[in-house]
Order: sequence, then C-alpha cells, then structure tokens
Amino acid sequence: MKSKGSVTWKGGFKDGRGEISTASGVLKQAGYSVGSRFEGDTGTSPEELIAAAHAACFSMALSLMLGNAGLKPESIETTATITLDKVDAGFEITSSHLDVTARIPGADEAKFLEVAKQAEQGCPVSKVLKAKISMDAKLA
Repeated sequence: MKSKGSVTWKGGFKDGRGEISTASGVLKQAGYSVGSRFEGDTGTSPEELIAAAHAACFSMALSLMLGNAGLKPESIETTATITLDKVDAGFEITSSHLDVTARIPGADEAKFLEVAKQAEQGCPVSKVLKAKISMDAKLA
C-alpha cells in the first residue's frame, strides 16, 4: 500500500504560501505558510498533519490490539501533540505526546495500559518518528 500527499509552494520562505492536497481528496489545497506554521495564522502545518496522523494511527492500532486481547472499545479519543523545537541545526520535531481516553466496558485498567503501551510502540507512525514518543492513557 502506498499513500500520497502533494504540495505546491509559491514564493520565498517568509512571503510564500503553500497548498497541501492528498490523493484521496480529503485535503484539497489546504493552505499553509510560515505564518500558519510558526505564528498562529490561519492554515495548517506539517506538524499539525503529523499530529493528526499519529493520533489516527495510534487509535486504530489500539483498537486492533484491544480486540486481540478480548476487549472491545466503545470509543477511543486520542490527541497527539507534536513539539517542534529550535536546535543547533535548525528545527526538529523532538516529541509526540499522546493523550488517550478509552471507554471499554468491563476493562481492567492494568490490561488496558499494557495494551496501550504496545500500541504506542507498534503503530506505524510511532515507528517512523525518530522523536521521543510519550503517552498518557486512561479509561473513562
């Protein structure tokens, strides 16, 4: 399986603007710029998209692994927070933190946390990030 995303960037670094699209059409010319990435302007950023991808990937992995452990989640809510830091060589994504709340009728918290840790390490997006990945998980 291969997935594709594409970008068109016009202009210089500070005054330029880009548009991000996905082959599926879910994102179609979503705007991004230095302002949206670093200054809180309207638009998205690569880090925001990585955060969404990490949260989505982790939630799917957790659902699969819970099922394999005989647990069926009613819901899993995950927020990933990507940290972009200034380092000597420029900027670097230094961490991704997962905040997870799962509703799983009859689940044992120790078993849930064990499976959540496996999903944190096992989801493909976690594996691709060389950054430190952390998580807070809880049952609702």
